[in-house]
Amino acid sequence: MDFAYIAYTEDKKLVKGRVSAITEEEATDLLSYGGYRVVSLKTTFHLLNKEKLLARFSQIKPAEIVMFSRQLALLLESGTDIVTSLDLLQGQITNQTMRKIVGEVAADIRGGTSLSKAFIKHPRAFPQMYSQAIAAGEQGGNLEVVLRQMADYVEREVVTQKRIKGALTYPLIVVFVAIAVIVVMVTKVFPTFVGLYSQFGAEMPLPTRILMGITDWSNHYGLYLLLGLLIAVAAAYIYIRTPQGRYRWDTTMLGLPVFGRIVQLSELSRCCRTMSLLIKVGLPLPEVLAVTIRSIGNKAIEESMTRIEQKLVRGEGLCQPMAKEKFILPLMAQMVGVGEETGNLENTLNTVAESLEAEANDKTNAAVALIQPVLTIIIGLVVGFLVLAMFSAMYSVYNQLNL
Repeated sequence: MDFAYIAYTEDKKLVKGRVSAITEEEATDLLSYGGYRVVSLKTTFHLLNKEKLLARFSQIKPAEIVMFSRQLALLLESGTDIVTSLDLLQGQITNQTMRKIVGEVAADIRGGTSLSKAFIKHPRAFPQMYSQAIAAGEQGGNLEVVLRQMADYVEREVVTQKRIKGALTYPLIVVFVAIAVIVVMVTKVFPTFVGLYSQFGAEMPLPTRILMGITDWSNHYGLYLLLGLLIAVAAAYIYIRTPQGRYRWDTTMLGLPVFGRIVQLSELSRCCRTMSLLIKVGLPLPEVLAVTIRSIGNKAIEESMTRIEQKLVRGEGLCQPMAKEKFILPLMAQMVGVGEETGNLENTLNTVAESLEAEANDKTNAAVALIQPVLTIIIGLVVGFLVLAMFSAMYSVYNQLNL
């Protein structure tokens, strides 16, 4: 959703523009982090806008952000000014949406806006954490270093997601193929055999009668069942979109056997990695936690980190509040305590992130290795029952005809 805004800058200049955000509150927060004091914020509507349609269907891949960050860091290190660097990169970008964003960022910088504030206007390409890190790099004079660190961070996230998707690809393919084969056998192959056997007036054995009952029921009520499932899924989806529903769903996910632990490890490792990076670039700890919380995908862990942030602001530190939260692992709280005592919190969090990522990877591989034989057994039992039902009927007809 796009919002048209009127705001004052830090030097009391009145500016106008547009910002993309999911809600009005998020748009206000983005502008506030960019140093703008919002005067007016209105939703803009487009009946048919070619650029918006193109942006909707042309996604910006994380790999493109990684390449952009590394190339921009290289150009800045070579002494090229930032506007010229952006113009050079814009000519090399093939993604039209990304190219347009880089052009708008360059135009904003020509108008006197900083790089971080220009990035904040484009959250689809540059998340808030990215923009905040760039702002810290501008203040610390190490923008090139921060760009490389952000590229490494995004690249590590991409590698993790690819590893999980790759591990789940084979089981999903097996499930879909098995379902397709079973549906074809039940709806096409088996009714043909049943029709043939019925002409002989033979009595069907029990497995065949069971399968015939399932087939008849699915033919009569299958459409209603499918419709009911779709309605249930739609209702569940709408409920999960609410704050209460999202919290319950995420809490349930954390409570699942095997997979709950994987979700928890993945979220906490991402938290530690994000905090370590933001501390490294120079952000103060309260701001580090605020940005980290906005990057968390699990609502239950997000609320835990929010309570930790509130206690941190009251002066209780990090270790003790973390130890009181049930969704925060004891290892994470203990290591954070060590980092606070030694003054090396950045490296400690990075070590914790690597440990949690390694455990999450091991458990993911173990879960996938467990899924495959379980699926094989289940599919074998179903297919075996179908074969038994058809061939037992065949032998029954044959025996009865020979009597």
